[in-house]
Amino acid sequence: MNTASRGLSRRDALKLAGLAGLAGVVTLYPERRAFAAAHQTLDLAVERTRLTIDGATSRGIAIGGSIPAPTLRWREGQEVVVHVTNRLDEPTSIHWHGLLLHGVMDGAPGFNGYQPIMPGETYTYRFQLRQAGTYWYHSHSAGQEQEGMYGAIVIEPAERDPVRADRDYVVVLSDHTPERPDAVLRKLKLGSVSEGYYNHAKRTLSDFFRDIDQDGFDATLRNRLDWGDMLMEPTDLADVTGYSFLVNGKGPQDNWTALFKPGERVRLRIINASAMTIFDLRIPGLPMTVVAADGQNVVPVKVDEFRFGVGETYDVLVLPREDKAFTLFAEPIDRTGFARATLAPREGMSGDIPARRPRTVLTMADMGMDHGSMAGMDHGSMAGMDHGSMKGMDHSAMMGMGTGSMPGMDHSAMAGMDQGMAKASDRALGWADAATPPGTKALSYADLKAFSKTRDLREPTQEIVVRLTGMMSRYIWTLNGAKFDQGTPIRVAYGDRIRIRFVNETMMAHPMHLHGMFVELENGQKDRLPKKHVVLVPPGQTTSVQLTANEPGEWPFHCHLLYHMASGMMTRFIVERRTASL
Repeated sequence: MNTASRGLSRRDALKLAGLAGLAGVVTLYPERRAFAAAHQTLDLAVERTRLTIDGATSRGIAIGGSIPAPTLRWREGQEVVVHVTNRLDEPTSIHWHGLLLHGVMDGAPGFNGYQPIMPGETYTYRFQLRQAGTYWYHSHSAGQEQEGMYGAIVIEPAERDPVRADRDYVVVLSDHTPERPDAVLRKLKLGSVSEGYYNHAKRTLSDFFRDIDQDGFDATLRNRLDWGDMLMEPTDLADVTGYSFLVNGKGPQDNWTALFKPGERVRLRIINASAMTIFDLRIPGLPMTVVAADGQNVVPVKVDEFRFGVGETYDVLVLPREDKAFTLFAEPIDRTGFARATLAPREGMSGDIPARRPRTVLTMADMGMDHGSMAGMDHGSMAGMDHGSMKGMDHSAMMGMGTGSMPGMDHSAMAGMDQGMAKASDRALGWADAATPPGTKALSYADLKAFSKTRDLREPTQEIVVRLTGMMSRYIWTLNGAKFDQGTPIRVAYGDRIRIRFVNETMMAHPMHLHGMFVELENGQKDRLPKKHVVLVPPGQTTSVQLTANEPGEWPFHCHLLYHMASGMMTRFIVERRTASL
C-alpha cells in the first residue's frame, strides 16, 4: 500500500500548527464536507467554448462548462466516480495530475491500457482517494491543455486538517493564446531555423555595445561566440511569447479578487496549470508561509516569493492585518507580461502593481561551463529521428491542420505594459538571480522539508541517469538523446528503491513529471525528503530524487512543458512486478 500521504496524528497536527504560528480555530467548511460525503459521482462534459480575457474573446475548450474547469473538492478515502462525455470533434482525455490510482485511471492515452475518449463517447473514471492535498486535472491529448482543459482538485484529509485557516482559495495560474496549439508547434519548428519565432528578446547590437562597456570587448565577443556555437540565445528562457497570463481564467485587467477580513488566516492553493510558463510569484507587502508542496505537507517556511514550474503546486498561508488591498503578482521568467489578482477586504479594491523586473540573461556558468568549454553538452546531430507524431500521447488532433497565421494575434507587449529593454546595469544575470530586493527571501528546493519522516530509508539499489537533451535548431526535445518511443524505456522492479539523476544539458529549465508516484527530492534533508510530483530542473544543472517503485504499471515520464513533450521529451517508466521463483 502506498503511504505517500496519510492523515497526520493529532500531535503532528498541533506541531505543524505551532511551527506555522497558526494557533486558532480551524474552518472546516461544513458545506463542502457535506458535498463530499453525499456526492461521489460527477458528470463532466468536454466541449468547445469562448473565453473572454480583458475584453478580448477567443476560442477555448471547457471541462464542466468553464475555464478553468470546476474545482473538485473531495475527501481522502472516498471512492470517486467521474463520467466524462466528449462533445468535441476530436479525441480527448483527462489526467488526474498527482493522484495515486490504478494505471488505467491515470488518463494518459497509450499507457496502462487507457485509450482516448472518442467524440460522442463517455468514459467513467473510478478510483479511491488515497491522499489529501492540492492537485489538478487536465487533458493529456494533443494541445487541449493549452486551450483551457485544466482545473483544480482539493482533497481534504480524512482526519482533522493540520493547516488552520479562516479562508481557503484556489489560485490557478495559466497562459492563453488565441492561436491553435498545432499552429504554435509548427511555428516553433519553423522558427527554430530562424533563431526563434517567438523570441522577441534576442540581444541586439545596442546590447553588444552595452556589454562591451560593462565587460570588455574580449569577454563580450567570446560570450557571443560561445552562445553561437551552442545555437542558443541566453535570453531564450521561454519558447512561446504573446501569451495572456491568467489567474482563475481572468486577465490582469479583469482582476480576480479574493476577500478577507483583516487578521484572518488565508490559505492560497496555488497551481501552475500553464502550458509553457514558469512563474515568479510574490504578494508585495505580504509574506507567505509555504505549508505544502505538490499537495504534501512540509515544515512551514516563510518566504517573500517563489519560482515554480508547470505542474507544480504550493499551498501558502498569508495573514493580512491591514484594511487594504494586496496584489498577487506572477511574472513569467522571460518577463513578457504578468498575471495579477487581488486580496482585499472588499470588492472593487485594487492593490498597487509592482515595478516590472528586468529579463534574466543566462550565463556560461548557468550552463556549467566557463568560456570556451563545451564539455558535457550534447549538440550533435539527431539525424535519423522520426519526426512523426508521438505514439503514447494522443496527438491525432494536431495532424493535418492548417499552419496559416492567426489574424489578430499580437505577439508584442500587452497594452499598457512597459516592455522596454532593461538597461545593462539592471540585468538579472543567471538563472538563480530573480532580481529580488535585498532582505527578501525566495524559496529554494533546499528549504523544503517533509513534515513527516521519510518512510523508506533504504539506500537506492539502482541509479538511473536521465539526460535532458534537445536540438533547438530543429525544435526537437529528447530524453537521453531519444524522442518518445525511439529510445529504451526505463524499467524497474516493483518495491525497489530507485535514484533518478536528472542532468540538464540544455539552456532551458524542464519541469519533469512522473505519473503514478511521488519522488523525493535529495535536498539535504536526510530523513525528511520532500515529496514532489514535478521537479523543476534548472538550465545546465543536475538534480537527483529517490522513489520507491510501489505502483506497478507503465507510466508517462516527461517534461511538463507542453510543446517539449509534444516534440518528443517523454519516455515510459515501467514498474514490473517480480515473478515468483520456481
